[in-house]
Parts: sequence; C-alpha cells; structure tokens
Amino acid sequence: QHLGPDDIDEAIVRNSSILYLEGYLWDPPAAKEAFKKAAAISHAAGHQVALTLSDSFCVDRYRDEFLELIRHKVVDLVFANQHELKSLYQTADLDTAIRAIREEGVLAAVTLSEQGSMVITREETHKVPAQPIERLVDTTGAGDLYAAGFLSGLAKGVDLVDCARLGAIAAAEIIQHYGARPNQNLLNLASQNGLKL
Repeated sequence: QHLGPDDIDEAIVRNSSILYLEGYLWDPPAAKEAFKKAAAISHAAGHQVALTLSDSFCVDRYRDEFLELIRHKVVDLVFANQHELKSLYQTADLDTAIRAIREEGVLAAVTLSEQGSMVITREETHKVPAQPIERLVDTTGAGDLYAAGFLSGLAKGVDLVDCARLGAIAAAEIIQHYGARPNQNLLNLASQNGLKL
C-alpha cells in the first residue's frame, strides 16, 4: 500500500521479461507513479507489461484509469475474469466486452471459471478448456495462479494456447485445497499434461 517510485529497483525491472502489475494496488497516488515508472523502465528495455484487473469493484473505481493504461500502451497484456472484463466496458454481454478488448490491440487472457479461459488478440480468439479437477475446495488464488502459469509460458516463448493451458493447470491445482500456495510441483503437473517449459 505504501509502494512509491523510489521503491522501484530499476535493475530488477530491466532484467525481467514481463512486469506484472496488480490492479488492487492502484489506489494510492504514489503507487500509481510507481506503476508508471516501472512500466516505462520495462518498455525501455524491450519487455512487456501485464496488468490484472483484480476485482470488479476495483474496475468500477478505476475504469477510466485502467482504460487509459491500456489505450496509452502502458500495458501490453490484460488479465481479467469475465465479470471484470464486462465491468471494464460497462456491458452485461461478454461478447460485447470481448469485441471491445480486441479493438484495444492488447493481448488479453480472460478466465471463465469452470468454462476455462479465452486468449484474445486483435487477430484471433482462442478458447481453452478448464483443467479437470476432482473437487473444488477454495478458489482463493485461482486468478493469480492462472496468471503465473500463463506468464511463465509467455516468458519462455510458449504459444498462447499452451500459456492458457499452463494457467489452467496452475489454477486447478490451487482450487483443490485451502491456501494460496501450490501443494504440488507445477512444473511436474505441466509435464504430466504434455507441456514442456
């Protein structure tokens, strides 16, 4: 909550192929400046910047600012669940929201709960099924783990569909137990599902 521009370690940002920004932390003015500073450093180094919208209520508070980050190319990749995406574009229709994010020209990864996820670019949309689970226990951390799996693939040059599959595998692991840390080795789970990193 107290992150400011002076807290940004430029070397760490420069040496990271993807910068991941958390929408929940957009509240304080100093944090906004820290976000923008880190994004500028990342882009100057030729890297990508990702933003997760975090929560529909968060989107309701900062819709215009999030859209500005997208439209001014401060971010290259947007993570959202279907409710957050619909909130961003103030529509009850998912297809309308998908068309809107496609027109922004960013990469978007949109989770659809048990229906899987969608990867959206200006040129195409890929629907990726959810990873099967034995039992739903706790959804805490599902979105973060999806993003972690997706970004790990993206950082290693994996194609977008397999990035979404990696996200689904990580999210499926976390929702089958309490707590927001994996109980199993995610690299092993990826390998067991035919994905190599």
